[in-house]
Amino acid sequence: MSIIKESLVVVFICFCQSILSQTVEISGKVDSEIDSENIHVINKTGLVFTITNSKGEFKILVSLNDTLSFSSIQHQPKIVVVDKNMLLFKAMRITLDEQINELDEVLVGKVLTGNLLLDITNVKGDAPINFYDVGIPGYTGKPATQSERRLSEASSFNPKAGGSLGGVGGSVSATAIINAISGRTKMLKNRVEIEMKEELMQSIKGRLAKDFFASNPMEDDLKMDFFYFCADDENFIKYCKNETDFKILIFLRHKYKQYMSNFKPNGQ
Repeated sequence: MSIIKESLVVVFICFCQSILSQTVEISGKVDSEIDSENIHVINKTGLVFTITNSKGEFKILVSLNDTLSFSSIQHQPKIVVVDKNMLLFKAMRITLDEQINELDEVLVGKVLTGNLLLDITNVKGDAPINFYDVGIPGYTGKPATQSERRLSEASSFNPKAGGSLGGVGGSVSATAIINAISGRTKMLKNRVEIEMKEELMQSIKGRLAKDFFASNPMEDDLKMDFFYFCADDENFIKYCKNETDFKILIFLRHKYKQYMSNFKPNGQ
């Protein structure tokens, strides 16, 4: 009977050693008092990454003593080292704390007493005048870029700009027709698209570059060129504008493989 027990112990030890020496996929759960979706989980040792789902769940490949990094804009970053229990149970659970940015206390203007009539008499200065005070409708959206304004002027329906042509239902300026014929409108449309791509590319770079290159290594002098390579893709706007970080990272990983293949001999 003792021989059987000893054999079982040996088998168990061998099983554990086999698990601990392998790269395995573990399931994890991130707990947080705030949103736990889209948290970046990066295996800095194994150079792989993933993102938590709406429930804070994730799966990632790990080996013993790998270093995992958990980060998001809303949370304080956390580092976890993979131990034996995580590998044996193929599971882990961590808690992230909310990132709180404390501002220095600033005192502006006079101290209010709580007496409304007294406080009103202590306030100096005139109230600011806005568009609506003088009867002018104000625009509160995003200001147009210089190229967008030029495009609007070049292609607008405006009977006062250089004469007008048209019939029932409106008129179009002669200037707009000339711009269309000369190709200026098309040129301005291309410029607006380029500016849109540049703005989107810079936003993605600032938000995701650090985590992306942690699992997709690249020389520092190539990183900016890589993002321009991504922006040149005809589907860049389609796959990256108003999309989740997870979908954008999938697109970047696809472009990463294409970009790095350019450095292999004979395209291999």
